[in-house]
Amino acid sequence: MSNKNLKLMHAQVIWKQPKKLTGPLAVLGIVALFAHSIKWSHSASITPVFQGTFGYDLVAATSGELSLLTYNVAGLPEIISSAPSRRVASMKAISTRINAYDIVNVQEDFYYHRELYNGGNMHRYRTREKTGIPFGDGLNVLSKYPVLKADRVPWTDCHGADCFAAKGFLYTRLEIAQDIFVDVYNIHATAADNEQAAQARNNNLLQLGRYIQKYSDKQAVIVMGDFNAHYAAHWDELPLFYEPLGLQDAWVVLQKQGVTPAVIEDFTPSEKLTLTDTCESIDKIFFRGSSEIEFTPRSYKVENRQFQNGQGQALSDHCAVSLNLGWRKSQLSKKLSTAQL
Repeated sequence: MSNKNLKLMHAQVIWKQPKKLTGPLAVLGIVALFAHSIKWSHSASITPVFQGTFGYDLVAATSGELSLLTYNVAGLPEIISSAPSRRVASMKAISTRINAYDIVNVQEDFYYHRELYNGGNMHRYRTREKTGIPFGDGLNVLSKYPVLKADRVPWTDCHGADCFAAKGFLYTRLEIAQDIFVDVYNIHATAADNEQAAQARNNNLLQLGRYIQKYSDKQAVIVMGDFNAHYAAHWDELPLFYEPLGLQDAWVVLQKQGVTPAVIEDFTPSEKLTLTDTCESIDKIFFRGSSEIEFTPRSYKVENRQFQNGQGQALSDHCAVSLNLGWRKSQLSKKLSTAQL
């Protein structure tokens, strides 16, 4: 949902030019055109799909590994989508290919939700769709582990065309083993790199941070989604979000040896579909352990080839990003359990 020709404060963004209509008027037109299919819903409940699906029967484990994926699936109506491939066929392909991952956060799941959930997806637990634009947030979680809680929170700040959707974040609590819980957040922050959009985006992250402090205090946390932000951009203030929460960026840990990239005064983002593992993506995965769980990031990957069609076209206008995240019950937790005995 980005405006494609917005002027940066100090640099010009070089994104792929959209092949179709964009902007607030186009969004309003599409809303009117497809109004018959839009139904109001506040639901963030979980849709279990039991028969014939992949899932895990919870065991009393003390360690394991989570395969994670975050993916902006470009689910706007095709007439305004900037994705290079046809949307219905692409969403059905995405539906099947995300089966390989334990926990999947998707963004922009607006208009092709039926194809995403019924196109071959086999995750046992999926959050219920909130509906399309302008009432929906486009956020859903698909999980092989039970989803115990879910809450959708709209941003209090927005800018430009993003105000025509109820963007925000989706909170879920997952049980990955018996009595082992992780709070997973799915986020889609305000897009564009002009001054007003950047301020709204920074406010988005601060709002999310306050929620995590309140509802996930002392909990293990994973935050995955489309942040629309870069460390190298001086107008983005990512450290103000993750540092107070004790979060770590998997890409920084594994690809930058834990060193956060410096701000570049004349920074220009790379085109989204040209990214490699060593390039910073606006699609990010943060994590934080707790007194109960220790996390170890093991492999980070920009999934270029995994999400292409037979003609070599990307299935979305974003690359999916994956992470294998090891976990184990923390030594502190084990000592406390032993002491109680």
